[in-house]
Amino acid sequence: MSALLEARGLRRRFGRVQALDGADFDVSAGEVVALIGDNGAGKSTLVKALTGNLDLDEGEVLFEGTPVTFHTPQDASRAGIEVVHQDLALAPHLDAAQNMYLGREVMRSGLLGRLGFMDTPRMRQEAAQAFTDLGSAVRSVVTPVGSMSGGQKQSVAIARAVAWADKVLFLDEPTAALGVVQTRNVLDMVKRVRDRGLGVVLISHSMPHVLEVADRIQVLRLGKRVATYPGKGTSVEELVGAMTGALEIKEGAA
Repeated sequence: MSALLEARGLRRRFGRVQALDGADFDVSAGEVVALIGDNGAGKSTLVKALTGNLDLDEGEVLFEGTPVTFHTPQDASRAGIEVVHQDLALAPHLDAAQNMYLGREVMRSGLLGRLGFMDTPRMRQEAAQAFTDLGSAVRSVVTPVGSMSGGQKQSVAIARAVAWADKVLFLDEPTAALGVVQTRNVLDMVKRVRDRGLGVVLISHSMPHVLEVADRIQVLRLGKRVATYPGKGTSVEELVGAMTGALEIKEGAA
């Protein structure tokens, strides 16, 4: 399977700190790749470099096999790459549909559209269908997001990203601080997104969740990829050992 998005030998230094030290990474269409590593391993820096939020000192990023440079997040978004950040970046005073179309509002046809009138019924209908397709916990598209549960907010953020991503979706700690039922809904949603043919990158500290949904697991340590494991047949002990350096990595694992 050829990589949809790939990083080769990425390096980035912040002062005396070598955040990325020849880091590699790849994700293909229709798979969930978990990106794991201890604090300071370089996960956030790598994601920023892949999504137009950070310039590199060295290395190259390939998208669909072609070298690319995303200068801004908008560049990555235009290529079909979206990110759900841990803070979700939602507007609490707006409802679910308004958040989903924030910055991408659908205008009414004809003169009314040219005068700035939005097609609110259409946006609400399409938002409701998007939540249904993803099996999300959102039941009302007109409820302000600020009054929703953590799981529902997460659903809105993921549905918004999926609506605009047609290639790769990055999810940064999507189950953090969620209850059992909410976590189950989000993990099921991750699988549905993968089944739609997108490449999904899951950044998580929860090893059980990683092992449940990931097709492959890539381990970062000290700014570089040190191992790649299959999602099935790998243990928490192996992953933790690779993350901390306590486990000797088998040749060819990375």
